[in-house]
Amino acid sequence: MKTKIAITSLASISPLGKNPDAIWHNYLSSKTLISTKEFNGNNQFVATIPTEIRQEIEELRKSEIKYKALDETVLLSILVSRQAIKNSGWKNGDDFGINIGSSRGATQLFEKYHQEFLETGKTTTLASPTTTLGNISSWVAHDLKNNGPEISHSITCSTALHAVLNAVAWLQSGMATKFLVGGSEAPLTAFTIAQMNALKIYAKEESEFPCRAFDFTKTKNTMVLGESASVACLEIGENPNALAYIEGIGYATDDIEHNISISDEANCFQKSMKMALQNTNLNDVDAIVMHMPGTLKGDTSEYKAILKVFGENHPMLTTNKWKVGHTFGASGMLNMELAILMMQHNQFIGVPFAEAQKERKLIKKVLINAVGFGGNAVSILLSKEF
Repeated sequence: MKTKIAITSLASISPLGKNPDAIWHNYLSSKTLISTKEFNGNNQFVATIPTEIRQEIEELRKSEIKYKALDETVLLSILVSRQAIKNSGWKNGDDFGINIGSSRGATQLFEKYHQEFLETGKTTTLASPTTTLGNISSWVAHDLKNNGPEISHSITCSTALHAVLNAVAWLQSGMATKFLVGGSEAPLTAFTIAQMNALKIYAKEESEFPCRAFDFTKTKNTMVLGESASVACLEIGENPNALAYIEGIGYATDDIEHNISISDEANCFQKSMKMALQNTNLNDVDAIVMHMPGTLKGDTSEYKAILKVFGENHPMLTTNKWKVGHTFGASGMLNMELAILMMQHNQFIGVPFAEAQKERKLIKKVLINAVGFGGNAVSILLSKEF
């Protein structure tokens, strides 16, 4: 990278809450935020956002007639985007780009409209415009009245980090000086969970920790879904308000044998991590916030990739999916949030049932990973100082 990129704010809504102090407090607890909820008469493991925040979503929905028909992914994005630009000191109407994506998109509305179509043979006027892929970024742009490009995409679980890559390219090129990036996911529907069950990757067994991400003794897949939206404000160069800096980016795609496969040693992660670290001494990387979703293949392949790149003397390793579930397209931004919090507090947040990590005195550089179906990997190196 020619110039580091400053992260001047990050806002999120997730099972952890939305307030940075509450989020950090929840990370300090060794308890999972995964619970059970009934879908079509069956209890399923999920991680849901707090009830009081759901009330805020409904208040936003009622605040403007045009917001009444929007999907929850959009409403969540509007709320976190408002908070992020406020924290950065940006204002409505400023010149900044927007790139917010989603893996599943307007899942709740799409299923609702499709069910109505099956029952009546008709659908409503708003069915198409409120379920298109560009729905999230365009409505955030409408709400913030930004002067700049608005971009949408879906690259499954690496969507949010691909938004970061896009923004870095725009900022480095000089075509923009500010970019709002992130991901939003509201996948807790019967149909979405049925799809995960069909893949045989969803958690089934009652346990203190239903999602066993980073547990290499497990014999079954234990992925659990969560809901979240998270965005960050990016600006080029040194900034006195920076929470952290992006100093390396990497990306790669596996040669796949199956639609959801990843190679045994996650070749995509090996390539993306090496690219992100090409100008960095490996010993300077203090921690890695891994993608690690709680599946047998996904967890072991990423760990093997880390060993290939770093060897046995690797950085401290962690993941947050045992606590908040897998939030698909938003998950990479939650990884970024955890990385920033650990650097701010100079405290490592581990996985309670995983092998203890050899802790370092200072946490100044953290690598974050995300990968989607088909092996679309992204790695981003964050640093505490410019």
